[in-house]
Amino acid sequence: MPIASTNPATGETLETFSALTAAEVEERIVKASAAFSDWRLTSFESRAIRMRRTSEILLAEKQALGETMTLEMGKPIGAAVAEVEKCALVCRYYADKASRLLASHSVDVLDGEGAVYFQPLGVVLAVMPWNFPFWQVFRFVAPALMAGNTGLLKHSSNVPRSALAIEDVLTRAGFPDGVFQTLLVGSSEVEAIISHPDVAAVTLTGSEAAGRSVAESAGRNLKKTVLELGGSDPFIVMPSANVGKAAATGVIARMINNGQSCIAAKRFIIHDAVYDEFIEKFVGAVKVIRMGDPMDPSTELGPLATREIRDELSAQVEKTVSLGARALCGGRIPGNLEGFYYEPTVLVDVPPSSPASEEELFGPVASVWRVADIDEAISLANSSRFGLGASVWTTDPAERERFVRDVESGMVFVNAMVASEPALPFGGVKASGYGRELGEFGIREFVNIKSVKQGLASAPASRTE
Repeated sequence: MPIASTNPATGETLETFSALTAAEVEERIVKASAAFSDWRLTSFESRAIRMRRTSEILLAEKQALGETMTLEMGKPIGAAVAEVEKCALVCRYYADKASRLLASHSVDVLDGEGAVYFQPLGVVLAVMPWNFPFWQVFRFVAPALMAGNTGLLKHSSNVPRSALAIEDVLTRAGFPDGVFQTLLVGSSEVEAIISHPDVAAVTLTGSEAAGRSVAESAGRNLKKTVLELGGSDPFIVMPSANVGKAAATGVIARMINNGQSCIAAKRFIIHDAVYDEFIEKFVGAVKVIRMGDPMDPSTELGPLATREIRDELSAQVEKTVSLGARALCGGRIPGNLEGFYYEPTVLVDVPPSSPASEEELFGPVASVWRVADIDEAISLANSSRFGLGASVWTTDPAERERFVRDVESGMVFVNAMVASEPALPFGGVKASGYGRELGEFGIREFVNIKSVKQGLASAPASRTE
């Protein structure tokens, strides 16, 4: 895939970039390693000054940075500006919290004094996707750099302007040369970067296939990994729920970011007692979504990021319908718009063997199932090989506890849509990956958790390991 910035609303190629040579990549890795030698010794206060300055720059330039994202991958401009604001928030969160989250502490041990220290690992490679070009990167950057690591970014090849803009912001915020660098390279170069002796760890947000590839390379080289992969999140509505609110939230949860979100609600599992009411409200709201130019502030749904993504989604829907599903609205590529648009779609009567049932639909397509009780709802929710997030709608305390206990996912949101925020650990189980981003657990993923014991001079040596 060429490294190019293409406007998905028009198909126009805005700018192309030359990939770094192997020698240039080597130079940047060595620079990152050298920078780590000094950066790891800086104080949390010194790091926080730069991270807060990053937050200030992001907020001051949020409109321009948002436009960069919208032009490259098509998200509505309002959502793009909000994404920059969220990046500023995570920078402030870790600037304020990192010293406490990584503070050494004493532990009770036999015959002496024990302590646990959290120390940076080194150079961390981040392989990031196009769908949230800034947020995905900053939720890595803020904790990793505050922990004392240095970072290398291999961004998706269709958002090079965003990748370079992030490096520019961090440079202007005062981070020393080499602490964070963007590598404009293709996916074929990732394995060699992971295997480089100066690279300590790798984090990836992306597809299941990409996760398997990175995990395999990292495993051969004994490098720490965090993987945030795909999702097919259930959105479960029970009879006690506020159905109107659930339906309205469900539209946002499915269509956010033009439907291109790993934690978007994708499988709507509705109890029989409220199914008809939910469908009426949900489909009615989907039908009036404003689709158009993502640079227009009134637009609610823009184009998909690439022609290939749009065409794959269209093929998945067509196959699902051919196997017996019905499209209550949408289900087509619109003929009146240039670019890579797809109509907002609602599918019902989805057969078990279809793409809508077994695969992740990465676009504005909602699939709806009818269930008889909570046992069937949980069984259907867990039938997916993915396990990222789940949104459950109920006011029954016993049902709430069942969902929290039994739904196989890394996150459960009750009477709310699944969303990421700085203080909550983010990640999944099963084919959705492993490890956590954000919160206290996210900042501890790329540190050496070092145990220290000061023995007593008079104590005998232990006879066990």
